[in-house]
Amino acid sequence: MHDAEPPTVALRRLANGYQVTQAIHVAATLGIADLLRDGPRDSDALAAQTATHAPSLHRVLRALASVGVLHEDDDGRFALTPIGDCLRSDAPEPVGGWAAFVGRPYHWQAWGALLHGVQTGENAFRSVHGADVWAYRAEHPEEGAIFDAAMTAIMLRANGHLLAAYDFGRFARVVDVGGGRGAFLSAILEANPGMRGVLFDQPQVVEGADVGERCEVVGGSFFEAVPEGADAYVLKAVLHDWEDDDALRILRSCRAAMAPAAVLLVVERDLGAPNEHPDAKLSDLNMMVGAGGRERTRDEFATLLAAGGFELASATPTAIGLSVFEAHPA
Repeated sequence: MHDAEPPTVALRRLANGYQVTQAIHVAATLGIADLLRDGPRDSDALAAQTATHAPSLHRVLRALASVGVLHEDDDGRFALTPIGDCLRSDAPEPVGGWAAFVGRPYHWQAWGALLHGVQTGENAFRSVHGADVWAYRAEHPEEGAIFDAAMTAIMLRANGHLLAAYDFGRFARVVDVGGGRGAFLSAILEANPGMRGVLFDQPQVVEGADVGERCEVVGGSFFEAVPEGADAYVLKAVLHDWEDDDALRILRSCRAAMAPAAVLLVVERDLGAPNEHPDAKLSDLNMMVGAGGRERTRDEFATLLAAGGFELASATPTAIGLSVFEAHPA
């Protein structure tokens, strides 16, 4: 709660959080931060470049200035703040891709069915759209592309923190299971010139992935089998997409491919203690609404890993809420 903020004001601010979400989404989708990269601009100039209605755009921009995303000068021009700077497409830790994704109508509509999900236990996304998130994005490639861009942006933000927190350099060959387009594996390989990698995901996901000469690209399903012969297997932001039964199928596929001395590295959020870590708890709701999975505590990961044939050896936290859970074949 903000300093000296009355409880009613605090609750109203929280309840109205969707308004800020949508305003940031508009700015991200229109590329406002890129247009402000070289200095302040007024809303008329920005509207001309974005083919928008200038008075309406001005109202969105001044609202964003009131919450610290932009700064409005005395002459009515708008400039980026350190927060707004993260919306730039070339930001060191970009957030614009995520902001462009979370305001999409199909994602928004699924969140609108949260109450239905709580009342029935049904997956909100499926109840609204008649398909799971994976099938829906496959049928709507334009939405899939926006989602993929969001995930790549998240990877760019997370990579440096993960590499700083955990020593990936002790491995000679790493398989990134469910590694998408290879943003994380590419960062690991770049930081460790003697390492070789295998990018593994669904064939349509890895098709055309540019991961360099030291990386093999393999298409398949992690529910069936994963490539053998590596000394480290990475599951980054994979298990949280699935409930325990499906997560166990993934873990058992990895276990079947691993030698006794190999290591499994699960990169996920730790839900943490009660009354703490709101990002993790709200991410858990996002999993419930969307993919149908869940975030987990360290103890829950230990239990899940044990059922999949592993023993949790350590958990290394990072500065951005992710942890590297290292597990060994049991």
